[in-house]
Amino acid sequence: MRSLGRKGSMKMNIVYHGKTKTFHLYNEKISYLMCVLENGHLGQLYCGKRIHDKEDFSYLEEKAPRPMASYLYEGDRTFSLEHLKLEYPVYGTTDYRHPAVEILQENGSRLSNFQYESHEITEGKPKLFGLPATYTESETEAKTLCVTLRDSVTGIRLELFYTIFASEPAIARSARITNQGRHAVHLLSASSLSLDLPDKDYVWMQLSGAWSRERYVKNRPLEQGILAIDSMRGNSSHNHNPFMALKRPGTSENQGEVLGFSLIYSGNFRIQAEVDTWDTTRITMGINPSCFDWKLEPGEPFQTPEAVMVYSDTGLNGMSQTFHRLFGRRLARGYWRDRPRPILINNWEATYFDFTEDRLVEIAKKAGECGVELFVLDDGWFGKRRNDRAGLGDWAANRDLLPGGIGGLSERIEALGMKFGLWFEPEMVNKDSDLYRAHPDWILATPDRTRSHGRNQYVLDFSRPEVVDHIYGMMEKILSGATVSYVKWDMNRSITECYSAALPVDRQGEVFHRYILGVYSLYERLTAAFPKILFESCASGGGRFDPGLLYYAPQGWASDDTDAVERLKIQYGTSVCYPISSIGSHVSVTPNHQVSRNTPLHTRANVAYFGTFGYELDLNKLSEEETQEVKEQISFMKEYRELLQFGTFYRLKSPFEGNETVWMAVSQDKKTCLVGFYRVLNGTNMPYSRVKLKGLNPDMLYVDAETGREQYGDELMNLGLLTSDVTAGEIMGNMKPSMDFESRIYILKEKEQ
Repeated sequence: MRSLGRKGSMKMNIVYHGKTKTFHLYNEKISYLMCVLENGHLGQLYCGKRIHDKEDFSYLEEKAPRPMASYLYEGDRTFSLEHLKLEYPVYGTTDYRHPAVEILQENGSRLSNFQYESHEITEGKPKLFGLPATYTESETEAKTLCVTLRDSVTGIRLELFYTIFASEPAIARSARITNQGRHAVHLLSASSLSLDLPDKDYVWMQLSGAWSRERYVKNRPLEQGILAIDSMRGNSSHNHNPFMALKRPGTSENQGEVLGFSLIYSGNFRIQAEVDTWDTTRITMGINPSCFDWKLEPGEPFQTPEAVMVYSDTGLNGMSQTFHRLFGRRLARGYWRDRPRPILINNWEATYFDFTEDRLVEIAKKAGECGVELFVLDDGWFGKRRNDRAGLGDWAANRDLLPGGIGGLSERIEALGMKFGLWFEPEMVNKDSDLYRAHPDWILATPDRTRSHGRNQYVLDFSRPEVVDHIYGMMEKILSGATVSYVKWDMNRSITECYSAALPVDRQGEVFHRYILGVYSLYERLTAAFPKILFESCASGGGRFDPGLLYYAPQGWASDDTDAVERLKIQYGTSVCYPISSIGSHVSVTPNHQVSRNTPLHTRANVAYFGTFGYELDLNKLSEEETQEVKEQISFMKEYRELLQFGTFYRLKSPFEGNETVWMAVSQDKKTCLVGFYRVLNGTNMPYSRVKLKGLNPDMLYVDAETGREQYGDELMNLGLLTSDVTAGEIMGNMKPSMDFESRIYILKEKEQ
């Protein structure tokens, strides 16, 4: 029997037991078992908490005769694929459940029979060509298994990739399908991940919503039948995020088992749980098979996007922290990956389209005096863009507004001691633009059909390399001719009439995916050419807040809704999968432009601290008292932003379950802790309250920076942090009042010896 290894040794391995044809992927936290079945297919045996390795797990391959089943072998009433747990299933040869792959062949058949041919175990992790994916910086960080299967009739080769990380309970999966036959075939579906689980005793959790209320936490128990989320909008969407978790009914934020699934992709996707009437659960995730049809000529491969599966037996916080570490350090890349993000001010809600260069400099000057580090010029600086009906696609500065162009404005901003950032929406075009007039065939549009618009704009056909080349040329010219430190990349509508004039009839089912590949290629070229520019992804706020874009842009605008109360839910839900360093969060004006709510300035900042932090207003319009408060906020963020953005984050009380929200961040050395406490509606004569903290050093003595109270870590975690205020009783005398939309930040530091 193999030892589990000493705690902290980070033992990791991929073992193949030849006698039983069993694969075991494991580290100190997770095990994943599969085997080669007697028909050559791959069978799933176990996925969960780490178990000892041994030669034989064949008893997990349970078989029994069942009425109405179909069987592969004459005289054998036990071997039915319908009643086995499979690793990458196909439909139609005794399995009646939804398949992982479907291929239309020349003779009209859709049957496949992928049988084991070989496997290879390598150190590290290979790159995925043209697609974002997790990565390693040394070969000791991970091991990768590639299992090769082949269909002997069509000659198609299927390669299944599994990467297990040394220090994380996570496995990355993808598939590559290569046509090594003599005839072209059509790939109708190809999952990135398929996983059969032995029971249905799970609660399905998803992150869903709409514009201005993205990534709300939704829960429902699994039951026999199909449960799914997807997007058919051409982008991952505001509606459903490409993430799902299965948690046991008793699992909470801090205890219990959960499996998390995330798809590193920015286009149409589908995540599905199919529970059969024997309570086996099949999870599939990948590119949405609706409207997908990829023609594979002989010799051509197709690579699926990567899916990441995370296991936790320490609740949802444990799962989230794994995603935070993995996505923050081994998905996000480049110069800004590990650097605290600059505090910025964006002019959009301060001016919209109504600005001049001098007005912009006036806003920037005041912001600089308050300590802001980066000024961002949003929409309206290019072409004839004085409203949302013209100019998109003409990426050259409007000299009537900016006499010195972008270069001249960036010099003026830099002279104030600040960095300069710029907004683009490179995937879109207005009909009233020079680009559209020159190339009306460059938009996605179906012949003889209505051309729908969104925000008076149309989607450029990024499946065409010449379109991507043209946009790159304009953006590269702007960025090379000015001192630009930040780019906000927006995308303000979903795709309709998805048809490319450049592709033949039998390849129109490829347009959605080719479009996303075009977006990725433009990101790749720009980030390579300008490695020190901080890119922030945006899609009318959170319409494409997904792991695919995190590979190119280490932060994303979480939502166009900047109201602090709404942001509690948005940022809470976002943190379920995404690191705090990726969450774009700003302080905006009141009444809020999205919900017309008035919230205190300190609460707006206290929510925005737990993200990248910035301002979405004109600081010249604040009172002297408010301006001083802004200066103090900026000073606070500069002192603690590394902890806030890269510390260990815990969710303690959910805005979806009550009137209060509490979350916290702990420094890596556990010497400093910040607790965010938020109460939506005020109360009177309320109960006393306390919150049990997490992740502290139990033997460390902490001091509350405001009260001076001293408490050991074990006390704070087991008895709790006192959060009672004047609402616990009656306000009398000079007691500090409380109000609706109240909040506080508790600062706890190790006591100096």
